[in-house]
Amino acid sequence: MKILTINAGSSSMKFSIIELPEEKELVNGYFQRIGLEGSFYDVKVNGQKLHRDLDLPNHLVALECIKKEIVELGIVSSLSEIDGIGHRLVHGGEKYKESVIIDDEVLSTCEKFKKLAKLHMPSMLACIEASKEAFPNTKMVAVFDTAFHQSMSPVNYLYALPYEWYEKYGVRKYGFHGTSHRYINREISKKLGRDDLKVISCHIGSGASVCAIDSGKVVDTSMGFSPITGIMMGTRPGDVDPSVIEYMMDEAGLEIEQVMTALNKQSGTQGICGKSDSRDLEDGIAAGDEKCILAQNMYTWKVANYIAMYNNMLGGADVIVLTAGIGENSKQTRKDIIDKIASLGVKIDVAANDFRGEERKISTEDSKIPVYVLPTNEELMIALDTYELIK
Repeated sequence: MKILTINAGSSSMKFSIIELPEEKELVNGYFQRIGLEGSFYDVKVNGQKLHRDLDLPNHLVALECIKKEIVELGIVSSLSEIDGIGHRLVHGGEKYKESVIIDDEVLSTCEKFKKLAKLHMPSMLACIEASKEAFPNTKMVAVFDTAFHQSMSPVNYLYALPYEWYEKYGVRKYGFHGTSHRYINREISKKLGRDDLKVISCHIGSGASVCAIDSGKVVDTSMGFSPITGIMMGTRPGDVDPSVIEYMMDEAGLEIEQVMTALNKQSGTQGICGKSDSRDLEDGIAAGDEKCILAQNMYTWKVANYIAMYNNMLGGADVIVLTAGIGENSKQTRKDIIDKIASLGVKIDVAANDFRGEERKISTEDSKIPVYVLPTNEELMIALDTYELIK
């Protein structure tokens, strides 16, 4: 089967076509600046990257481009060869504990989740509607970022707030990056030949979260009601005292929308040193920029402290895994994090850590907890779920 995966943002869209059960990626692409000036997309096929500058007023136009590209590049001879489409949806609330085939009832239910993820869900649902128009006869599946975390117990997903807020309004920890954490648990379990591992999965990219997993079930995760909380990120602060919101509205005369924009887009390493990309941050560190050094120390301490906390919650982890953009590519950040958990008996192999974007063990043989780097593959998980549901 050939499965098309769609991962839509408000002004972007990633796609891939994966052949299953072989798990072979045939093509992938990335549309950027949808609905904005200077829009373009890149397609990667057979190791070759093709760049296209094109006006992309909406996601439907992007999907029409996919239809055109996959036929012209010979990925399929006709669109009927696309057996299913898997869509990433950031929020499934408490309703969806696993992926589901998309029908009118699912779409109606997901409309209610817009208020829980205002930045993501509208564009994702719009992309599903556009996909229905572009591929009217193809079955579609929703894969939820929150689903994997639904195995958490109330001890860890409830906030110490009026219980009525949870009962009436659904205020609780939901967690995100679940598709990535699920993939990491799957791969490290296969690699080590165990299905009862206690795993600390660290998805550290521009958005970042840490997840404690015991035998395939989530014990706890750092992101909460929204993706703002947890560890420090590229543009989000992580854990912060909510009283700051009221204080800044009173003192600076900010509206709530301005405060939320600051929390989502102007905080994290961007807020501290003006750089949200880890490569720019490391360039600043190399140049001796004190604010970049400060931001890096803040960031890596946050990750290290969550690892230590989750090691305690798991009663001792069997393995720590680093993944996503920074985890896979920044040897400096990996070293800084591991150095900060030396109290757990974790030791880095500096020579083994000297690489980018590969699968590798980076801890020493006498490290009390082994540490691996595993490239994540959310697209494969989306494709696998779609394949299982429609085959």
